Amino acid sequence: MTKPCGYMELAYRDITYCKNVGAKRADILRQELGVRTAMDMLRQYPYKYIDRSRFYSIAELEDEDTYVQIVGEVVEWHTVGLGRAQRLSAQFTDGDRMIELVWFKGVQYVKLEKGVKYLLFGKPTRFNHTYNFVHPDLTPWRKVTPEMTQGLEPYYNTTERMKRVGLNSKAMRQIIAGLMPDLKTGVPDTIGVDVLQRYRMMGLTEALVNVHFPKDTLSMQRARERLKFEELFYIQLQLLRQMKRREQNPGFLMPIVGSRFHGLYRSLPFTLTGAQQRVIREIHTDLKSGRQMNRLLQGDVGSGKTLVALLCCLLAVDNGYQTCIMAPTEILANQHYETLRNFLAPLNEPAGNRSSVNVALLTGSTTKKQREPIHEGLRNGTIDILVGTHALLEDTVQWGNLGLVIVDEQHRFGVAQRAKLWNKNTTPPHVLVMTATPIPRTLAMTVYGDLRVSIIDELPPGRKPVQTIHYSILRRSSINSFIRQQVDAGRQIYVVFPLIQENEKLDLRDLENGYNALCETFPDYPISMVHGKMRAKDKDLQMQRFANGETRILVATTVIEVGVNVPNASVMIIENAERFGLSQLHQLRGRVGRGAEQSYCILLTNMELSKETRQRMEIMVATNDGFRIAEADLQLRGPGDLEGTAQSGLPFDLHIANLSTDGQILELARRAAGEIIDDDPLLENQHNQIYRRRLDILRIETHNWGDIS
Repeated sequence: MTKPCGYMELAYRDITYCKNVGAKRADILRQELGVRTAMDMLRQYPYKYIDRSRFYSIAELEDEDTYVQIVGEVVEWHTVGLGRAQRLSAQFTDGDRMIELVWFKGVQYVKLEKGVKYLLFGKPTRFNHTYNFVHPDLTPWRKVTPEMTQGLEPYYNTTERMKRVGLNSKAMRQIIAGLMPDLKTGVPDTIGVDVLQRYRMMGLTEALVNVHFPKDTLSMQRARERLKFEELFYIQLQLLRQMKRREQNPGFLMPIVGSRFHGLYRSLPFTLTGAQQRVIREIHTDLKSGRQMNRLLQGDVGSGKTLVALLCCLLAVDNGYQTCIMAPTEILANQHYETLRNFLAPLNEPAGNRSSVNVALLTGSTTKKQREPIHEGLRNGTIDILVGTHALLEDTVQWGNLGLVIVDEQHRFGVAQRAKLWNKNTTPPHVLVMTATPIPRTLAMTVYGDLRVSIIDELPPGRKPVQTIHYSILRRSSINSFIRQQVDAGRQIYVVFPLIQENEKLDLRDLENGYNALCETFPDYPISMVHGKMRAKDKDLQMQRFANGETRILVATTVIEVGVNVPNASVMIIENAERFGLSQLHQLRGRVGRGAEQSYCILLTNMELSKETRQRMEIMVATNDGFRIAEADLQLRGPGDLEGTAQSGLPFDLHIANLSTDGQILELARRAAGEIIDDDPLLENQHNQIYRRRLDILRIETHNWGDIS
């Protein structure tokens, strides 16, 4: 027996006691969707709506992506096969034309009658140039209710486990319909009246009613805008509040621009780009402010982030502080170390001069014997810059005076791991987070919304844009001729295969087959192979052979996606390019084009491609601009796939807002949140208590790592 939910109790009433739920369904809702209360249920928003007020004729069918409803009769039917392979096929007419209905599952439950008027509802599919319906809803007209043919019908996300206990979209709709009477007298709003009026938003009660059971399309759109605004507003409020709080944290004072910085700057055989100079000024402004820096440095592949990072390290060293650069892989850490040593060579000659800089490398491969002097040098302050991997996080790594932490490709580190670095000091060090993956504006405002952002949006002069070409596998022979031409001209070639965890055995075999085929085709060229399943020692050896020019072709997986720098490599061939996302393709392309010669990226795909895949290939061919590509990737794939798990890095979950499509609402939300935080950073004023209470509730609901950059 169920108890009615009073409107004031929606936030506290256990979902078990709501109409159409019960104990079994409540357990499933808790486990699958995190729904614990009536209000949680009301926050399960529809993902789409079907206009049930319109009826179609069979002749009007023209779109496979649209649900339609048709009134007609079943004129004949028959079953084919036995057991699980049984199929039911029926002919349905609207009085003018005929269309086939097909059921592959649950055939025994489909009961058909001749001479009965039916309401057919479903999504048409095209097969052999003819439309049919697979598993449609077929309801005798005598059982059709007014609600089934009026207005917009909401559809809800469910899981297979939910469906097994009858919790399909229709059941979700029934549960939520049972909560509608409780909304009649209104629920307390989560946004102040002044903000609602300024941005012309619905109140929460009206929005909840119209998001689930809209009276018309305009009401549905306004309800969704209000609820999206609310989600994005509280994310921005939390991030901006954190930013303000951090900016009050004391930070190491680094006002001096000393001999090491000037020495390196003058020794460079080229001039920094305007963007590099601007970014260094922005960072130095933070370092000399007396407040802790938390800054994101974005720069496309090849834009010169490593040199900017080194110059920032030297600002810290000139002020008496140690620094570290943490990279996600040993290959990248080794490369950073060698790059820094090469840049610093003029400062370190002759050895022991006053402007010399002591750089060390610490990775998982560093032996115990090698570690002892490194640990000692860190403690006594004789090591100025430490480059490394996760090994920097070990408890045995103790610093004398760590003032600046630089994290490269930070999304590859766990939050708790990064936190160990900040906690090495009683006063938190300055933090510079770097990424070579251009971040769309909407993601930057959410995932990194509590960081100041610097962007290197200019490539060094003289760089020739990489020419990108899309070929099908039928062009293999001409590609092999091109490889031979490039290698004979003294260039080097990358050939990248996908290695995806779900099919790692199959993918690894593809990689090995590709390697063997290249060895047969080019027996006179030395060829290396690298993949993530190799021992680190073997992988580094093969990478080093390619970097030194000992091998001319490197067959690899995406382990070479980030940080490998071989200026002589002029061709990047990506096999099965259809299996990569846009941002990953762009990262791989960034491995070439680092020398003076014209470079090429060849995207090899199968002949049959989906519409989205063809779009990805066209975008890659059309532009080298990483930010344009990142925006396109966000539009095509959504935010969930860009950095692994959905919405990673957001302080609170999103239930209705979408970062790939709701950029304008996000801008409004950030502006509204910014106005409140600028006026009352700690949310202490009485009229801001509504926001403080809501943030407290959201933090309980969503474990928040937001205090870590």
